[in-house]
Amino acid sequence: MYWQAADGMLILASCGDYLQTIRDKGLLVAAAERAMTRTVTGPILAFEVLVILGSLLIFRQLSLRTNRLWLRVLTMGSGVFLFEAFTSPMWHNDHLGPWAYLYCDVSWILTLGWTAMIMGVLSLVDRCLPGWREPQRFLVSLAVLLVLVVGAEMVVVGLGIRSYSPEVREALSGTFVRGVPLEILYYVPVFLSLVIAFYRYWNFVIDDAALVPVRKRRWIRATALALLSVFLFELMVEPVVQNRQFPEWSYVYRDISLLYTLQRVLLIAAGAVVVERLVMGLSIPLRFATALVVISAAALPVEAWFIVNGYRVYGSTATAGYSGFTVPLLGVPVEIAFAIPCYLALIVSFIRYWEIVFDNRL
Repeated sequence: MYWQAADGMLILASCGDYLQTIRDKGLLVAAAERAMTRTVTGPILAFEVLVILGSLLIFRQLSLRTNRLWLRVLTMGSGVFLFEAFTSPMWHNDHLGPWAYLYCDVSWILTLGWTAMIMGVLSLVDRCLPGWREPQRFLVSLAVLLVLVVGAEMVVVGLGIRSYSPEVREALSGTFVRGVPLEILYYVPVFLSLVIAFYRYWNFVIDDAALVPVRKRRWIRATALALLSVFLFELMVEPVVQNRQFPEWSYVYRDISLLYTLQRVLLIAAGAVVVERLVMGLSIPLRFATALVVISAAALPVEAWFIVNGYRVYGSTATAGYSGFTVPLLGVPVEIAFAIPCYLALIVSFIRYWEIVFDNRL
């Protein structure tokens, strides 16, 4: 399935299906086929212009009352991109023009639009409900954004930009509204919860917020938060990766295994212990980076073992996107090594955000 780097085929911002076409049919044929899926239409071009102008307008308004706006935009954009990059096998974004893509079919225009929309709503809710506590404003923001994001999803589906992978369509109930599956009512809150928590957590760092020092971590609460976040995300990406050969009693829904979820939670807890014992005196970004490196370094060989031994089976859409390059010694696609820290950055931020909110009674 894979070929080695010696073949000399590495094209930035391209997925394995494109590279495989180059290998089988040549660069010209591959470029022609790629151009067909990325050729922009008039309505889509108008949509792109509207997204860019609308985003700039929102950022302009935010700049009037927000300090370090560029850093906050970068933070939110990073959170959105991490989510899109990890979940890219679940859907396709076509016909946005060859200039519109960052990685595979992850588009910077859509990333920009989601970033501006989420930041605009969060700012509006904060201004309108200043006396409300953080969890309450979080839920209100989630409700408002659910309506807006579902509407935006209907637009991109209707324009022919967004389509869903075969694995996702097979897992759906079959109920669609204007081309959008009913399951979006679950997918969107998970996406928003992770991205908003990521943004809010790093806003504490940007603002250098005065937070109550916590002498002892509440491990039961932290474990519950980790279990919730990992399970919800596993439920979301379940269509494109299956858990097989686990004991029957461990499956809690479809092919989601409690054993697999718990091992992820234990790895996250181990990373937290390392941070508390070894690098607690460092700055928050350095502690976060250390935790991410430690957890990812432990999670990658574990994931490799599950893949090699048939416990984790990725769907055809995900495997078609592999570039063909593998991690030395482990033999798993480099895309897996890239996806793990993306996934963990959102999960760890989610946990830390809610810990800060509860500890400081925000």
